[in-house]
Amino acid sequence: MNEPSHAHPTRRTVVTALGAAGLVALPAWPQQARAADGGPVLDPHPATEPSGTHVREVGGTGVVFQYGTVLPAFDGWRTREPTRAYLSLDRRWRFRFDPGNQGLGDGWQSPDFDDRAWDLVDVPSAWDLLDTPGFGSETAPFGKGTAFADGYAWYRTVVDVPGSWRDRHVRIAFLAAGYSAEVWLDGVHLGKHEGANSPFALPVAGALRPGRRQTLAVRVFRRASYTDYTAPTSQPVTDDHEIPYKPVDHWPYAGLTRSAWIEAVPRVTIAKVLVAGADGHVEARAVVENHGASDFDGWLTLDPGRGSGGRPAVVAARIAARSAGVVGVTVRVPRAPRWSPAAPHTLTARATLTATRPSGPRVDTLSTVYGIRELTIRDARLRLNDKPLFLKGLNWHEETAAHGRAMTPAEYDRELGHIKAVGAGFIRNCVYNRHPYVYDWADEHGMLVMDDIDTMWLNTAQEKLQTERYGLARALALTMAWNQHNHPSVILWGLQNESEIDAGGAPVYRAWLADMKAAVKSVDLTARPVTWASNTSNDPAFDLADVIGFNEYFGYFYGEDSDLGPTLDAVHAKYPGKPILITENGTWAVAGTHGPDTTEGTEEWQAARFTAHWTQVVERSAFVAGFTYWVLKDYKQRAGYNQSYNGISVMGLLTFAEERPKLVHEAFRKAAGPQAG
Repeated sequence: MNEPSHAHPTRRTVVTALGAAGLVALPAWPQQARAADGGPVLDPHPATEPSGTHVREVGGTGVVFQYGTVLPAFDGWRTREPTRAYLSLDRRWRFRFDPGNQGLGDGWQSPDFDDRAWDLVDVPSAWDLLDTPGFGSETAPFGKGTAFADGYAWYRTVVDVPGSWRDRHVRIAFLAAGYSAEVWLDGVHLGKHEGANSPFALPVAGALRPGRRQTLAVRVFRRASYTDYTAPTSQPVTDDHEIPYKPVDHWPYAGLTRSAWIEAVPRVTIAKVLVAGADGHVEARAVVENHGASDFDGWLTLDPGRGSGGRPAVVAARIAARSAGVVGVTVRVPRAPRWSPAAPHTLTARATLTATRPSGPRVDTLSTVYGIRELTIRDARLRLNDKPLFLKGLNWHEETAAHGRAMTPAEYDRELGHIKAVGAGFIRNCVYNRHPYVYDWADEHGMLVMDDIDTMWLNTAQEKLQTERYGLARALALTMAWNQHNHPSVILWGLQNESEIDAGGAPVYRAWLADMKAAVKSVDLTARPVTWASNTSNDPAFDLADVIGFNEYFGYFYGEDSDLGPTLDAVHAKYPGKPILITENGTWAVAGTHGPDTTEGTEEWQAARFTAHWTQVVERSAFVAGFTYWVLKDYKQRAGYNQSYNGISVMGLLTFAEERPKLVHEAFRKAAGPQAG
């Protein structure tokens, strides 16, 4: 993905209830207050990743836990359940950079600290855009402004906690904090989260004071990419525990970049509903938590939704005190339409908890959108509803020149609309999870999705560290599969991008991938295929993949354009039963640069290179599942190249700020897939 002179190596309703054996006690979660013992460049790490993310089997269902509770659904960013109370944190907060790492020692987390002299910042936003003139310009100077402010920064706000929350389970939800964040409520440390693009929710028991005004403080950290962004001898800044552990070629936006809110739910609450719809049935698993001191003995009603033809099913729900359980229901939905790109029909299932009797007062409700569709692999073809797929796809980065990664709904509509306009039916979320808006949009518009996590450019040492001790890669994989489980548009789980295989490192690499694959398989009731974006067509772990995915840059970084076809033939000969997906291919062009299609860097050259690769892929559609172009739009990066373009990589169909099409845009739009048959 780099520029050429800096190439990187490349049925009947089931009415059953779980007995005591189907419950687990909620794990203890220590109040951990960590002293600041590092400098402003590297953030210290605990022995294992700080959220305690893990999966447990509960009544035969894999359930993801984080911070001592079930990782809840994050639909609160757009949905208001009638049994719950919400307090939005999307507002102006007090804000201050902390380059000397003095805030913790000076009590910036304390409710008594006077922050009136601090600046104001919007949440959500990326602090990169606070004061960086010309951020989206190719001609502005590189290395200046808050886009290059690294280390710690603090956010503070006050919240008036309703007195009615005394008998509630309360959590603070953040859709993203880049790169890591620690949270305090009235000076009580609630926890730390690591991973810039995955949502998290912190329970506030012990710190909440219903009926009072309380102070919420968040300390966000971003590691510097380089010791100096403009010096010719600048050194990269790395941290073996972080993911990615070194500078990568996309922009690491910092701050509270997505929405945040406080959610008060009943003490007996539905944390998550997993839904798998196929073959005229809906299988639902409602994960119920009991945070109270008394056992709960009630009922759960699962309504498969209007238009499904199914009737609500009622099952017993018995959840011991301080425990989590799973209530399983299978409902026949005889009139439910199938979801497909051509007809993206979605349904809304609602789970309702009641006490004493099914028709009694509601205790809690939780709804979720889902679709009826079946994914299979047969004869080296990836199939949706038993029809073979050929994926005409695009990679894309979640950013705009105006807001960075803190995009508005209108910006998402415009960006994703570009993808539809060129006839793409598939997007790869390279190389991190997106805002929930994206998955909802894809469900509604029939866009197929390969979801990805931040595991980019790791080497053998980091792969070993993550697998054997730190566990952040596994946590990212688990939360991806858990959070996006119900979206019919998501058809592939991506495990890594271009990570390295050192000499003799294949066993470590295989163990790392196997660990992440096992994680997603442990929670996905729909058994979506697993793949990754390898940097080689000779990956020693391809036997572990359900779909073989690799990035190829023949004729650009290495070899000739014409090498792609024979390479695909060789991979197919070695793995004849597996579909192959080109997860990346592309070249670069400076918009407005024209000349022969043999002259590197011209728009004509970029378009011709795409066409040469596309043709070879389409000719092999009997075993190649698709082609994913790099990339929709020029994108920002802090890596040590492209500084002459203000850190903008010019590999897109469109320019970065103006979103103006290049010639390759039209070539991609006109590219025809294989004939159906």
